[in-house]
Amino acid sequence: MREFAAVRIVQLSDHPGDMLRQARQRDNKQRLRETAQHDYAVKKYSAEVRKAEAARDQARAEHRWLAWLRAIFAVRRVRRLAPAPPAATTVASDEESKLTAGIEGERVATASLGRALGDDWVLFRGYRNRLGEIDHLLVGPTGLVAIEVKNINGTVYCDGDEWRVRKFDKYGNLVEQYALVDRGKRQRSPSVQLNEPADLLEDFLRSRGADVALLRVVLLTHQRSRIGDCHRATVNVFTRTSDIVKLLGKVPQPIDEARRAKIQELIAADHRHHARRR
Repeated sequence: MREFAAVRIVQLSDHPGDMLRQARQRDNKQRLRETAQHDYAVKKYSAEVRKAEAARDQARAEHRWLAWLRAIFAVRRVRRLAPAPPAATTVASDEESKLTAGIEGERVATASLGRALGDDWVLFRGYRNRLGEIDHLLVGPTGLVAIEVKNINGTVYCDGDEWRVRKFDKYGNLVEQYALVDRGKRQRSPSVQLNEPADLLEDFLRSRGADVALLRVVLLTHQRSRIGDCHRATVNVFTRTSDIVKLLGKVPQPIDEARRAKIQELIAADHRHHARRR
């Protein structure tokens, strides 16, 4: 456990960071494969050039002038087939860019919550159970809230658990739109992504005598994030951490220190349990 501003932070896991490291390792392996393939192609090319040059030189030595003339053109043709070197990649892959943006979004959320809340709050990062990961879990005097962070450059629309993003240029023209889903096989929207592990955690806490409502928030952290029409939303959708603080201020029954300590212990224990199973 470490301290960041006033909020105490517990780092349970770093799944986005692990995924970014894996993506970079895959890119490095791909570059190594491309380099090895290029080296092999260069060796093969050099051998073909030497072979063509040897045939040319032999024809000249034997005064076979027509064959020598043909061999000259053959050498030129072979030399034009030099393999192109692998492209020098200095720009991050699309996967790396998305993961980096997600990590930055979580960092922004952590910093902002750290400034807004006191040291009687604990922020769990990277809680996971068998139904998924919750980016942030806040436990404090006025509530328990699960937060899914999305760093979306665009306007987010939702209809129940179906989410879409639309991106407009400065003139208001629609330039891009897509379904907002995760990278898993089931392609879950942010609300499903959050609600599934949150429901399981809420059931677990209730079964252990910690019957507390788990608030759910999808937090859009990109400076250009906007919220469009959201009908029948199954989670709260915010663009500012101050909205989370306001939401927590509306909780009807505060959580005393003893209950908070129990909830914190249960969250950490449940995460360890599922980590062992994985």
